[in-house]
Amino acid sequence: MKPLPHIYQARVTGGPGEYAVLSTPGTPDLRAAPPLEYDGPGDAWSPESLLLTAVEACFLFTLRAVAKAAKVEFISLDLHSEGTVDRQHDITRFTEIVLRPRLTLGPGGDRERARWVLEKSKQACLVTASLSTPVRVEPDITSACSWTEAVWHIVADVST
Repeated sequence: MKPLPHIYQARVTGGPGEYAVLSTPGTPDLRAAPPLEYDGPGDAWSPESLLLTAVEACFLFTLRAVAKAAKVEFISLDLHSEGTVDRQHDITRFTEIVLRPRLTLGPGGDRERARWVLEKSKQACLVTASLSTPVRVEPDITSACSWTEAVWHIVADVST
């Protein structure tokens, strides 16, 4: 990692129409618009979906680092999130974000250690730490079968 502080830049361009263009140096532009819930077209990235995917991406990248440091090997992460927007103290805001990671460990993976790594990743995630919104993790941790276990399951299924 490069020494702190890090400075990031982004730009939004738009007019009175529905769509805006989001850009940041070195990346493709994104088209954005309000979501259907705010009378938008529903066919572009919205600020709400961008916030959730920022949390998800940061969580994944942090998980990689935390898992490596903790020597917890995982095969894959499929992460789904859900954010609730509601009125709270006369302000419309995200009132909760729930992360639902499905983490697949290798054969013999330690599920309790993996659960700890997932929670630590939430705490260490830059984006999550920058939000006042509560973020909850509801993990589903599975283990991939070894080749021998896979054959055993096939034989057992054929026998019954």
